[in-house]
Amino acid sequence: RLSCEEAARLLLDAYEYRGLVKHTGGCHCGAVRFEVWASADLHVFNCNCSICTKKQNRHFIVPASRFKLLKGADNLTTYTFNTHRAQHTFCKTCGVQSFYTPRSNPDGYGIAPHCLDDGTVQTIVTEDINGKEWEKAVKEHKTIRDMSKP
Repeated sequence: RLSCEEAARLLLDAYEYRGLVKHTGGCHCGAVRFEVWASADLHVFNCNCSICTKKQNRHFIVPASRFKLLKGADNLTTYTFNTHRAQHTFCKTCGVQSFYTPRSNPDGYGIAPHCLDDGTVQTIVTEDINGKEWEKAVKEHKTIRDMSKP
């Protein structure tokens, strides 16, 4: 049985996030958990910049309003470099980066699809992006900056 507040939240979510799926996920040890509203068909970026290459960071981008940290804020730490705009967050216990704030979309989150729980992703399309020439790649990309807009 749902409370009136829970039922109202479900109705609001259904309206606000129509056409989207609520994915849940987290780090390896379970200290960090989140939910994110996104399509069941994910558009994932495979960046070749120095950090994404070292971490094998593949991610899809969502607006901040569609992401909710459920658990583990106190177990996250952040690494930055160069312009310090990207906020590379990861679990202090297991070291897994489930999500981060990308330089291309500081008003959103980059979510690691491999950190999502099973059952909500239908397809994944991967697009290579030339992060070695970040400024040029982002300037030439037609939609990346809009991916964090609600």
